Amino acid sequence: MNESTQNTVIIIAGPTAVGKTSFAIALAQHFQTDIISADSRQCYKEMKIGVARPSAEELAAIKHYFIASHAVTEDLNAGSFEKYALEAVEEIFKKSKVAIMVGGTGLYIKSFCEGIDPMPEISEAIRQQVIDGYKQKGLIWLQKELEQKDPAFWAVAEQQNPQRLMRALEVFYATGQSIMVYRTKKKIERPFRIIKIGLEISKEQLHHNINSRVEQMMQEGLLKEVESLQPYRNHNALQTVGYREVFEHLDGKCSLEEAAEHIKNNTRHYAKRQMTWFKKDTEFQWFSPAPASLPQITALV
Repeated sequence: MNESTQNTVIIIAGPTAVGKTSFAIALAQHFQTDIISADSRQCYKEMKIGVARPSAEELAAIKHYFIASHAVTEDLNAGSFEKYALEAVEEIFKKSKVAIMVGGTGLYIKSFCEGIDPMPEISEAIRQQVIDGYKQKGLIWLQKELEQKDPAFWAVAEQQNPQRLMRALEVFYATGQSIMVYRTKKKIERPFRIIKIGLEISKEQLHHNINSRVEQMMQEGLLKEVESLQPYRNHNALQTVGYREVFEHLDGKCSLEEAAEHIKNNTRHYAKRQMTWFKKDTEFQWFSPAPASLPQITALV
């Protein structure tokens, strides 16, 4: 370890299906430490198959934080993750000088590294106005409103996620300003070292991994899992790839086979957005998820 007195968090990021979980577990075993998940969906107890939660064996091998730790009815965000993760890191540092964070939710990782911007208060009347607009006019209305009123946010938005879009529209209606205005706060310096590692493979291999994973999810019973979550389908947790498409099947809008193809396609788009986000951060050092990369990364600590 180069700076033996300094606590260090190694962040393992990259697109979905690149191989982050097994790589992070191998790294955690090397340092005899624990893992904090930075995945905005694996934290929900009721969601297992569709979020590719680590297996029971993987969870038994290494202690994981922020996995199956919350209920889908809880409205989590980057701010709540920041608080949770900082507390988890302090707990890990009591027994190890290294903690591992792994995930693909860029905003959660950014909030942990730099702090999260305080958002303006939104009145209940404005919140209800946006919710009613979405319920009556649908996702296309939300998308058009933001494209016109907040083009800066629209350019980087999760354009298929109504909860994220509604939040941005609430801020615009309440303040007349883009939500991006509240994302420019000065970076907080953390009292520990952060090493950012990105994992990448060829586009062809990634697409193969995504397709295989979706087929495996269908075999493991994704349909049954989504059926069990029908009562919660309007919660933010379920406005996500893998669940939205199966809900459309349950609504009679497509066959199950078509839903699976939609999941593959939307997951590929999501993976591309993840890579765009992480590649913008020049602090990331990029490696293959192959075991041969482990010694190079441990040498950085």
